[in-house]
Amino acid sequence: MRTLPCPLRPLFLFALIALSSCSSQRPHPEPLPRFSPSTHHRGEVGANDILFRAIALVGTPYRYGGNTPAGGFDCSGLVGYVFRDVAGIVLPRSAQEISEIGAPKVDRKRLESGDLVFFGRGRHVSHVGIYVGERRFVHAPNEGGTVRLDEIDGPYWTDHFSGAKRIPL
Repeated sequence: MRTLPCPLRPLFLFALIALSSCSSQRPHPEPLPRFSPSTHHRGEVGANDILFRAIALVGTPYRYGGNTPAGGFDCSGLVGYVFRDVAGIVLPRSAQEISEIGAPKVDRKRLESGDLVFFGRGRHVSHVGIYVGERRFVHAPNEGGTVRLDEIDGPYWTDHFSGAKRIPL
């Protein structure tokens, strides 16, 4: 085995020590706050910002458990991504958990752009989307599909509608 010439040994040791100290000093990002009714960004973002971001993701592939544009979305991953990306609001991970947050409920006849719409059977919520206006919502529907716009008054969605909430921005 060959050894380094004498003048290079100190340089090699310095580089080794410098590199090893860098790898142990990684900063940890601060987690975003969980949603609570007191989490506001008034004046910074609005419902239209949520709406435009959600519509921009139309065509992104569906992927169970997905929560990024690059990796694809499931329904709650899409909603969580949009609210985190636009407003810094971290929502729970599942459609059921999102439906249980303490945000104000909204009557179906009074939906506004940016409201969350929930679907399921009885008290079990299995799907969530973002209302965009004109009786349409953005969602990540199912395996093999893509994020898309659908009519909230379509037969399936009407039969399975279970409520709506407005996240304070």
